[in-house]
Amino acid sequence: MQLHNLKPAQGATQSRKRVGRGEGGGGTTAGKGNKGQQSRTGYQSKKGHEGGQMPIQRRMPKRGFKSLNRIENKVFNLGQLDFLIEKYNITEFTPDNLYINGLINRTDVVKILGNGELKAKMTFKVNAVSAKAKEAIEAAGGTVELV
Repeated sequence: MQLHNLKPAQGATQSRKRVGRGEGGGGTTAGKGNKGQQSRTGYQSKKGHEGGQMPIQRRMPKRGFKSLNRIENKVFNLGQLDFLIEKYNITEFTPDNLYINGLINRTDVVKILGNGELKAKMTFKVNAVSAKAKEAIEAAGGTVELV
């Protein structure tokens, strides 16, 4: 195969329909039906307009609420931490170390939750920690510092 041999697949391209060129080329109305705004040049319909029928975005019921002040936490459970510490050789559990290893984005808020068990003794500098997780970390000999 060479550049001068390349061509589209069979049936991939079709010639444009030339309408409005006399009786043989689409007839009198050129495929646009009869009179009216839609047969004229420059016609544009509004996005979502359904011809007088109630639009779907107004037929659907409103549900829920999204708070503008919601803080989305990046959550780590105690059960995950031993695996992450081994895999990434993390000596101190901080947002900077997590960002360097590609586990979070720069602006993420890190929270530790108490699901699972922690075996390693570790220093945690995070944005938030649950009460159960804090107890488990301190029981394992680690320390928790809120940033």
